[in-house]
Amino acid sequence: MKILIIGANGVIGREVTKALKDQHEIITAGRTSGDIHLDITSTDSISTALTSIGQLDAIICAAGDIAFNSFDELTQADWQKGINSRLMGQINLTQIGINHLNRCGSITLTGGIIADHSIAHGTSAATLNGAIEHFVKAVANELPNNQRINLVSPSVVTESMDAYGSFFPGFFSVDAKDVAKYYVRSVLGIETGKTLKAFGGN
Repeated sequence: MKILIIGANGVIGREVTKALKDQHEIITAGRTSGDIHLDITSTDSISTALTSIGQLDAIICAAGDIAFNSFDELTQADWQKGINSRLMGQINLTQIGINHLNRCGSITLTGGIIADHSIAHGTSAATLNGAIEHFVKAVANELPNNQRINLVSPSVVTESMDAYGSFFPGFFSVDAKDVAKYYVRSVLGIETGKTLKAFGGN
C-alpha cells in the first residue's frame, strides 16, 4: 500500500511510521519536515502536496494543534488555532483527500481522550475533539468508492508525560507504539466511521 503519514515526525507519527514502513510504501509529511511539506491549516498546501504525490491507498493524520487554557482566558485566537488545525484542518484534508484515494482507500484522523474525560484547561480540546468524532461518524456514510474513515482517540502518551502529565492526573498513559496499533487497525482493517479509543487501562 502507498500510505501518506502527516505528522510523521511527532511522537505518535514516528511510531505509526515504524509500524507500517516494512511492508508498505510510506510518504512522510509535516509543516517543516518529511518527504513533502504539508500544512493542514492551508487548503492550498493540502491540494499541492496531494497532487504532487499522486494516488494513495491511505492517508493518516497524526497532527492537529489545540490551545489549552482556562475557559475564562481562552481568546478567539486560542479557539481559532484549534478550529483551523484539529477540526477544519482534518475536515479539509478529508474533503480534498478523497479525490486522491484509490478505491477502498482509507483516511485516519486524530482526536483525543479529552472528548470523553474532562481535564482542567481542556474545554477547547474537548469541544473540537468531540466535533471531529461526530464528523467521522457522519461522513463515513458519504465517502465514495468504498473509501473508509476512522479516528484514533489516544490518552496522553507515555513519552509526553514529562510535558503534559500534570494535566492528566490519574489518567493511564499509553506508549506511543501501542497507540500506533490503532492506526494500523484503521488502515488495514475494515471498520469505518469509528472512533478507536486508545485509553490504556480504561
